[in-house]
Amino acid sequence: MTAAPGGLAGMHPAYFALVMATGIVSLACHIVGLDAVARALFGLNLVFYPALWALAIARVVRHRDRVLADILDHGRSVGFFTAVAATCVLGSQCLLVGDAYRTAFVLWVVGIALWGVLTYAVFTILFVKLEKPALAHGINGGWLIAVVAAQSVSVLGAQLATRLGDDAPVVSLFCLAMWLGGGMLYLWIIGIIFYRYAFFTMSPSDLAPPYWINMGAAAISALAGATLIAAAPCSPVLEQLLPFLRGMTLLWWATATWWIPMLVILGIWRHVYHRFPLRYDPLYWGAVFPLGMYTVCTARLSTAVDARYLVEISGRFVYVALGAWLTAAVGMAMHLVRSARRS
Repeated sequence: MTAAPGGLAGMHPAYFALVMATGIVSLACHIVGLDAVARALFGLNLVFYPALWALAIARVVRHRDRVLADILDHGRSVGFFTAVAATCVLGSQCLLVGDAYRTAFVLWVVGIALWGVLTYAVFTILFVKLEKPALAHGINGGWLIAVVAAQSVSVLGAQLATRLGDDAPVVSLFCLAMWLGGGMLYLWIIGIIFYRYAFFTMSPSDLAPPYWINMGAAAISALAGATLIAAAPCSPVLEQLLPFLRGMTLLWWATATWWIPMLVILGIWRHVYHRFPLRYDPLYWGAVFPLGMYTVCTARLSTAVDARYLVEISGRFVYVALGAWLTAAVGMAMHLVRSARRS
């Protein structure tokens, strides 16, 4: 997992997307009844997550200048938000696949702390630094990982809320605020991304894998809404807002659905029309995650709005997510082997 260009020094801050992708595909398999696969992926994440933290800490100790450069970089700094989403997705795995409530709760608290530190540190630095890139070079779909981070906190918290007794209403309100705040951030960022698409020249190299987060951020917003709807019985505030919650959740799901054909077309334009080489990049885990998230959010939405027929979409889409995960995993394994031979 240190096989980014330059070894540990060049390790991308978004590498925690490996845990995000593995975790959400595991949850997708759990939902559709592929329990053996779900448990296997859960086991892998129990290895990936601490390994990535060990590498990240080692990088801070040994290559502080490179870490600082990443924090100051408009394109790479937002990658640090994958640590928040990875923590909360693993927490959801612990809760639903591993039946480990206490571990899930601890991971939720860690996720909140990481979200608070990264949100106000990263954006403050990007706002006040003197030298900034042009819009066409500074914005990419990876910025929406900040939305995914906020929504992952909301999803895990709403799932935990039903077991928190008297504290459930307070936790539910907090999760509602995170959901709404994440949605606000999506609208701000996606507007800039759409503007960049429509009014600046796009080269094949510009269309990097993180643009799939355009869909993934909307999908996790739909999942967060569906999870809040499920938690409504333990929160008077959520019960009052149920019509609003259902309408907004459908909006997020429709937005995610709209993006899928568009992203497929752009991928064909990149790799088929322009013959852009398809080689392993850690950022491809950020493209696997939205596929698994769409599977999960569609299944949860089917219950939240009483549209059970939507489950059929999840039953088929899970194999797309699994195929993408396997492709990325094989690519990573081959990349690590080649890097080991070179060293």
